Amino acid sequence: MSTHKEIKKVTTHSLTEMKKNGIKISMLTAYDYSMARILDAAGIDVLLVGDSASNVMAGHETTLPITLDNMIYHAGSVIRGVERSLVVVDLPFGSYQANSSEALRSAIRIMKETGAHAVKMEGGEEVSESIIRILTAGIPVMGHLGLTPQSIYKFGTYTVRATEDDEAEKLKKDALLLEHLGCFALVLEKIPASLATEVAKSVQIPVIGIGAGGGVDGQVLVTHDMMGINFEFKPRFLRRYLNLHEDMANAVKSYINDVKSGDFPSEKESY
Repeated sequence: MSTHKEIKKVTTHSLTEMKKNGIKISMLTAYDYSMARILDAAGIDVLLVGDSASNVMAGHETTLPITLDNMIYHAGSVIRGVERSLVVVDLPFGSYQANSSEALRSAIRIMKETGAHAVKMEGGEEVSESIIRILTAGIPVMGHLGLTPQSIYKFGTYTVRATEDDEAEKLKKDALLLEHLGCFALVLEKIPASLATEVAKSVQIPVIGIGAGGGVDGQVLVTHDMMGINFEFKPRFLRRYLNLHEDMANAVKSYINDVKSGDFPSEKESY
């Protein structure tokens, strides 16, 4: 039986129950109303308004340039297209790193101005004070460990994280800390599958992976990647379900031909 028939409205509590019952959690990104409507109606559990909008919507090389105002615009668009999914919004780079007061202000703006259901932030112990402040205000927080794209210039590469013992140990400690602080879920990005499985078993909160193997509680992909709208990005963890880049290009070429040949519009398509 498909799980989207069972849950009328996905909440943070729903995700905890899904983990408890061994039901995998499905999560995709969304940045606009039209796409959000399609994904929500199809039965996706969680929609992430990701700072990946910086890449796929705005054409930036990294996630760093996107602003809090940009994220609020995208999140507001998504929430208007959603009836069932839990909508989580990334706190963008620069909106929470300075201090916990700024982090709280950023999170409050997202919740008040968009109607979203939760925020997501990268990091472990180093952002714990901000997480506490946001949670104290009653705002649910999803954590994010492993490859943290907002720290790309610190790492200098998008390769797999936590392959060395010391980094793996820190990640395990950070996962337990995020659960202890009160995060409702955790994303693990691009880490060894065995480590991700160990982390998922060590915490009660749902762990959602991207490039972290199948031993976690759910999976997330960037919609534009799995739909084949983007075609340059080909990591090992990505499964393409469509080739929309080709299909859309062919449709546009057909339209151009029909316009230039005079075939479009026909008499039936005219008033």
